[in-house]
Amino acid sequence: MRAGGEGRGRGLLGVVSGNTPEARGRVLDLLRRASPDALVLSVSVHADAAGRYPFVQRFAVGGDERQRASLSQVATGDPAVIVRQDLGAIARAAPRTHVVLALPDNVDALPFLAELWRSPLGRTPLSDHYDLAPLAVGIDPGRLLSDLRCVHRSAHLFGDHPQAVPLTLAEAAARQVEAAHVMVLRDGGVEDDGRLDGSRALLAHLNPSALVLLDGEERDSTLLTPLTRPGSGWAAAGPADRLDVIAPALRRRGIERGVASVLWRSRRPLHPQRLAESLPQVMPAVVRSRGYLWVATHPDSVISWRSAGRHLELRQAGSWLEDEDTGSWRAASSERRTLASWHWDDRYGERRNEIVFIGAELDEDRVRAALDAAVLDDGELALGADRWADLPDPLLGTAIRDPGAEP
Repeated sequence: MRAGGEGRGRGLLGVVSGNTPEARGRVLDLLRRASPDALVLSVSVHADAAGRYPFVQRFAVGGDERQRASLSQVATGDPAVIVRQDLGAIARAAPRTHVVLALPDNVDALPFLAELWRSPLGRTPLSDHYDLAPLAVGIDPGRLLSDLRCVHRSAHLFGDHPQAVPLTLAEAAARQVEAAHVMVLRDGGVEDDGRLDGSRALLAHLNPSALVLLDGEERDSTLLTPLTRPGSGWAAAGPADRLDVIAPALRRRGIERGVASVLWRSRRPLHPQRLAESLPQVMPAVVRSRGYLWVATHPDSVISWRSAGRHLELRQAGSWLEDEDTGSWRAASSERRTLASWHWDDRYGERRNEIVFIGAELDEDRVRAALDAAVLDDGELALGADRWADLPDPLLGTAIRDPGAEP
């Protein structure tokens, strides 16, 4: 079955993952029902003792003999490079094939796809061979709720580099949900104690743009049709656009089974010490939060904000766009360039704060008031960036001054 590339000579690439093997298998079953002729390429990745050169195993089912014969079974190296070679070989052996790539839970799907879709120098990009279908994720609700609370154990995920990156289980679980276009919430067969409905409400806030299906709803075949067509969620530039730290904030309005989202924005830089002091008022009921900050002590750096469970990570994640820096503007995603133009300030450019908080029984007024009190007041703002560098910063430390700058 091929529904979306007719006349253009391209195949279709669907991607499936899941937070348990059973949940992932359920989505694969649905895709094979919707597209019986699809070739399923299952991937497993295992690091060596040093964590540097992973073993990548692939197993193909479905399709035809030409497609399966084009694949080797085991290789060592960068998983994205190996899978890219596999997909290229399949496309050359049988153009316009529908391939379903099944990823294990130790692969961070969105960075992996961005690296997969990147065009290596001198090589034919995969976008010449395939259109991307929506990314489908199977979710076991019990495992999801357990992992989102787990910050004392780490998961080592492969993404855009050969080495596995350590993340908390909570962060890994949140990223998997946020990458999805379609989620199938699996019923484990236990008596319904409200966990399914509660999980569905949480998923709707973690990823407001995704379609969430309860196990059994997929019997309506029209709900499966999007999985066999090119995904409208992919920008023309590919998956990398969704990784930009400056992206539109997606917030689901309303409260569902106690779960709510709070969006906080400000066009003033944050005082880092007051931000640190605000955290006990802001974070207790938060399950997940994402965004970016303009911190006074690091005025040229975009500071990414990510929390999952009780773990909060602040990290320098690139630089703000500057008016004369044409190279940075060209390198930025189209969405970011559009957002920068909308929000541009003649003095401070695109600099701003934007965070979405998701949790149960969130006190929106308390969250907003605590963060509003953490931005610079008029007197502090008037001091300018040179004086902001002297502010105490218990979160990020003191920025390195330019040796040529005035003291």
